[in-house]
Amino acid sequence: MSDQQEREEPREAPLFEAPPIEEQERMVEAVLFASAEPVTVRDLEARMPHGCDPAEALVRLRQRYQGRGVQVVRVGDAWAIRTAPDMGFLMQKETVEVRKLSRAAIETLAIVAYHQPCTRAEIEEIRGVSVSRGTIDQLLEMEWIRFGRRKMTPGRPVTFVVTEEFLDHFGLETARDLPGLKDLRAAGLLENRPPPGAIPLGKSEDDEDELNSPETGQTELFED
Repeated sequence: MSDQQEREEPREAPLFEAPPIEEQERMVEAVLFASAEPVTVRDLEARMPHGCDPAEALVRLRQRYQGRGVQVVRVGDAWAIRTAPDMGFLMQKETVEVRKLSRAAIETLAIVAYHQPCTRAEIEEIRGVSVSRGTIDQLLEMEWIRFGRRKMTPGRPVTFVVTEEFLDHFGLETARDLPGLKDLRAAGLLENRPPPGAIPLGKSEDDEDELNSPETGQTELFED
């Protein structure tokens, strides 16, 4: 067979064609609706038929849900269907959950969120007090922070970063969407305290929490 005949011979069509983009959009919608956790594009590719374009289907689905009671939102590198922010008050009785956190846990979480990735030593330097292992363990168990990469410094200390669960809980797309200092003070999550250097590092956070216990008239809460 000559080269010209080979070029003229039609190529074989693939055995299976990708579904229409409208059908792919429905597939993505079904997976996001049924999933309790945000889903990545890679997860969608693994679930959908060969040749599908879940990224394009997500764009179309997100546009279709604009202005509706629920929205397709990005959570870190994943996607989820969530109640529209202005409709959240309707879910108040079903979703409100009060999490009691000590001042130490709140400050540690805020430092990780705003300075990630950061080491335990860096957290202690910013707070001005030693961080107990219990505080870190509590935030790890809540899955609001996780271990990051080791820092390229002597000792190779581990770092901490916030998780997608943290972003999803507070309705954030990325950590860059965190509120500013004025917003935090207006919400009562920050106080006009002395700079960290004014508190000796040798002082333990247990002593500090004792000063701010409910018996002294101050409680620290995180609310949805």
